[in-house]
Amino acid sequence: MSADVLEPQVREPALAHYVSTEPFDPASAVTLTPEQERLYLASQWTLMWWKFKQHRVALVSGIILLLMYGSTLVSEILVPYNLQTRNTDFIYAPPQRVHVIRDGRLVAPFVYGLDKTLDLQNLRRVYSENLNEVRPLRFFCSGDPYRFWNLFDASFHLVCPDPRGTLFLLGTDRLGRDVLSRIVYGARISLTIGLIGIALSFTLALVFGGLAGYFGGWIDVVVQRMIEIIRSFPELPLWMALSAVLPVTWSPILVYFGITGILALLDWTGLARAVRSKLLALREEDYCTAARLMGARPRRIIARHLLPGFLSHLIASATLSIPGMILGETALSFLGIGLRPPITSWGVLLNEAQNMNVVALYPWLMLPVVPVIVVILAFNFFGDGLRDAADPYR
Repeated sequence: MSADVLEPQVREPALAHYVSTEPFDPASAVTLTPEQERLYLASQWTLMWWKFKQHRVALVSGIILLLMYGSTLVSEILVPYNLQTRNTDFIYAPPQRVHVIRDGRLVAPFVYGLDKTLDLQNLRRVYSENLNEVRPLRFFCSGDPYRFWNLFDASFHLVCPDPRGTLFLLGTDRLGRDVLSRIVYGARISLTIGLIGIALSFTLALVFGGLAGYFGGWIDVVVQRMIEIIRSFPELPLWMALSAVLPVTWSPILVYFGITGILALLDWTGLARAVRSKLLALREEDYCTAARLMGARPRRIIARHLLPGFLSHLIASATLSIPGMILGETALSFLGIGLRPPITSWGVLLNEAQNMNVVALYPWLMLPVVPVIVVILAFNFFGDGLRDAADPYR
């Protein structure tokens, strides 16, 4: 027998434990501060809003967009002139400056009257301020009559010119129509065409992307091939070709919805691929399998269990797609194959500034491009902020 066997075994001391044997006292449990409890119990949308508020540029952009879309509801009230009002005595009049100081004293806002002369050498109208004609502005006044939202007749305006004077803050066009009034009216068409278009595009993306991502197989193959065919065409020439197909006999409303449909049909592919990729990753999750085993139909699984998980990301992506639709409408109308008069949009207004002589002599006709740039930048910053807020890993 070996010595190791005869050697007595030494027992190691037991490890001390730190589990209390005292009865549990709920009052001694760790309590959360109100701030911690508010954070832990917040919903996904609440967390998104808190993160979005930290993005100052996106927040300011959202306020700008809210004001611009809000202005489309009361366009008739905000502008001094009706959309079709013509001032034939002031064709191609330059912008008028608003003054608040006269003879060294602070007075109510006013503009000077305009004197017109004809430059026969250059064949143009020349306007100058008449310092002896002071035309005070009127606020919350009765001016040009209009039909508000085609529901009832009204004449209330936020600001009106003097009955004997004019108020052309951004000048007039070739027919003597106020450019500022037409820009504000045009926002109603240019801004809403992006919202309606993205609503149609978003619906198509959810349907086709959801089917391809959830079922896979031959459905996925068909949808992917269709997306690749659409994306293989150059975007602007395809827009132009489809817009040229619209009958010239269509009413302005039909042309509006036709252009909106064309933009939506060509813009859903990117969102559809985002939906497909998300569903491919989520359809194998345990909660999806449990819903399938419990007898839930695919439509319910997609709508109630899968889509809400990444809907915030899709909304952010859709927001970034709206500027493309606004630019598409503006480009088509600028080229003369989109919206046509009597519809007024920013693209239609820019169409009148194609002549270089007009641009050189009357540069204020290019001012409709300013709101286009502001809206595109605001949507891009706003979409970036939404995307960062919706990203759970940021």
